[in-house]
Amino acid sequence: MTQPLATIATSRNEDWWQTRHQQKLAEIQIIHQPLDILFLGDSITHAWEVEGEKSWQQHFAHLQVCNLGYAGDRTEHLLWRIQQGEIANLEAKTVVLLIGTNNAGHRLDSPQDIAAGVEAILTELKQRLPHSKIILMAIFPRSRNTNKPMRRRVDATNLLLKEFADGKQVIWLDINHHFLTEDGTLLESVMPDLLHPNDLQYDIWAKEVLNNFDAW
Repeated sequence: MTQPLATIATSRNEDWWQTRHQQKLAEIQIIHQPLDILFLGDSITHAWEVEGEKSWQQHFAHLQVCNLGYAGDRTEHLLWRIQQGEIANLEAKTVVLLIGTNNAGHRLDSPQDIAAGVEAILTELKQRLPHSKIILMAIFPRSRNTNKPMRRRVDATNLLLKEFADGKQVIWLDINHHFLTEDGTLLESVMPDLLHPNDLQYDIWAKEVLNNFDAW
């Protein structure tokens, strides 16, 4: 059986991506440790520095927090970054992992392949950060309603990801109900492109993370 691309650590060639990687490698050398919260992910995590900046300052300024989100990353890109030093010698009380939507959207990976990619990342995190608690986020909803193929792919993936939570080192956090109407509709007033949250949603996400951070 062919190994899913989602599980094969892969770098990206874009200049900005390589530059950000080098910047983050330098940042972790001087950051105060142990970290309270380490965020890992794609553009939705990256955007704590844009749409989510206000909420980041409001909720996390008093903590030691690091953002390792990169716009456009799929599971294999995050896997590569982890293996190439981005969490080397780090100590973190809590890791927040949100990844996989670009596997669903860019390459139309199957839920099984996306879940395999996330599982590979979790394996690395458990080995490299054995004392960290990991908050595994449900992939945020995308597309307007539950009948859209992209939404179905994400929802099916989340059912698989939930099984990786052991209630000990890895906990499952699904906040998707905050983003949807009662009938499951995703509105542009929540995610303007039906994928990326606006600033108000980052406030919700921050509060949910802190509720679980405080619960350890």
